[in-house]
Amino acid sequence: MADLSINFAGIKAPNPFWLASAPPTNSGYQIIKAFEAGWGGAVWKTLGLPTINVSSRYGAVNYRDTRMAGFSNIELISDRPLSDNLKEMEEVKKYFPDHAVIASLMVDTREEWIQIINDVQNAGADGIELNFGCPHGMCERGMGSAVGQEPEVLKTIVEWVMDEAKIPVITKLSPNVSHITDPGLAAVQGGSDALSLVNTFKSIVGLDLDAYAPFPVVDGKGTNGGYCGPAIKPIALHMLKELAQHQKINHLPISGIGGIETWKDAAEYILLGATSLQVCTAAMHYGFGIVREMKSGLEKFMDDRGYKTIYDFAGKALPNVTEWKYLNLNYSVKAKINNDKCVGCDLCYIACDDGAHQAIALPKDGSRIPSIIEENCVGCNLCSLVCPIEDCITMVQKDNGKAHITWHERTENNTIPSTFNDDRAGGKGHYVPKPSDALKTSIK
Repeated sequence: MADLSINFAGIKAPNPFWLASAPPTNSGYQIIKAFEAGWGGAVWKTLGLPTINVSSRYGAVNYRDTRMAGFSNIELISDRPLSDNLKEMEEVKKYFPDHAVIASLMVDTREEWIQIINDVQNAGADGIELNFGCPHGMCERGMGSAVGQEPEVLKTIVEWVMDEAKIPVITKLSPNVSHITDPGLAAVQGGSDALSLVNTFKSIVGLDLDAYAPFPVVDGKGTNGGYCGPAIKPIALHMLKELAQHQKINHLPISGIGGIETWKDAAEYILLGATSLQVCTAAMHYGFGIVREMKSGLEKFMDDRGYKTIYDFAGKALPNVTEWKYLNLNYSVKAKINNDKCVGCDLCYIACDDGAHQAIALPKDGSRIPSIIEENCVGCNLCSLVCPIEDCITMVQKDNGKAHITWHERTENNTIPSTFNDDRAGGKGHYVPKPSDALKTSIK
């Protein structure tokens, strides 16, 4: 039976599923309710000098039938008195001593950092997370992403914290940077015990076409918010990979954040090196009960593969993530249509003819089942991605699996295309219809 318990930089928890610092962790009531539902830890909504929030606060990107595919908020850190939060933190730890309670902090001066660190330590926090990511409101006051975007400032504040902290410190990174490794290295140099990423992306999710203002609209005006939810997961995974592969960073444990909604999402984050997982949007969308499926699904994944703990497969995918120049140019796949599953929607034909390589033909015998023109197929996968029927279109390997050559090797061998009309180009001789074939018959 899989054991989901973790020890993250000295912070122990019964499972890797933590609530991220956000509205779901705004109070002791919510966190106790979450722990009752099965969450292993929670990062308390960021504490600092209490602020004043606006109304309204949230916006979303809905994609077809999917609500909140992307989610944006302009809510700031906790607007509740620090003393209230500290009292509730003590109470949570009284009821759940074995669950992880991490205090997210954001203040300005060294004196304020020293004071609030000691406050949360005295309240029983298991760890501290430094919020260097908030991309709205707080960054305008010199905090949040204003720190996360300045490695030297970030390093200095981490050093202040490490001088005072007696519990593990996690540095939360802003994704609103050119290279995530820059703040990651600064956190390492400052002495941080761990990293977490990503915080939210600076964004405008849409405009109210009556008010002519960004969502969410506040009395006729709007501002950029912090974007999160399933839509950001691919970028978050990339940034996680960048840190987990960096030789000067990857010795630190990493808490993965960004669009985690299912056990599959969790497994992907762990395979790329995360050893704790933080969730926000999914809990706001579906409630705390979503963790039950996440836990049971991850346990089954582990049991099916013989993994006893998440550390048995943490980072296992990293050796397979490489640069494009090291990919095998001789690997060849072609599309194959399962005629028994095909419903004749012809989405594959439209996508391939308009957006890819004209490698699918419509039937001429009165049926609606298209066919692959194998000599034209470059194995781009587009048809399989647009097909609405699972496993109706699959990609079949056609090479013998023995020949291997990469762009890097060809560069070393001086066999890459080197002129504008080089015969060694990959598309040389590939079938392309005549331009006039696109004209409507009546125009020809």
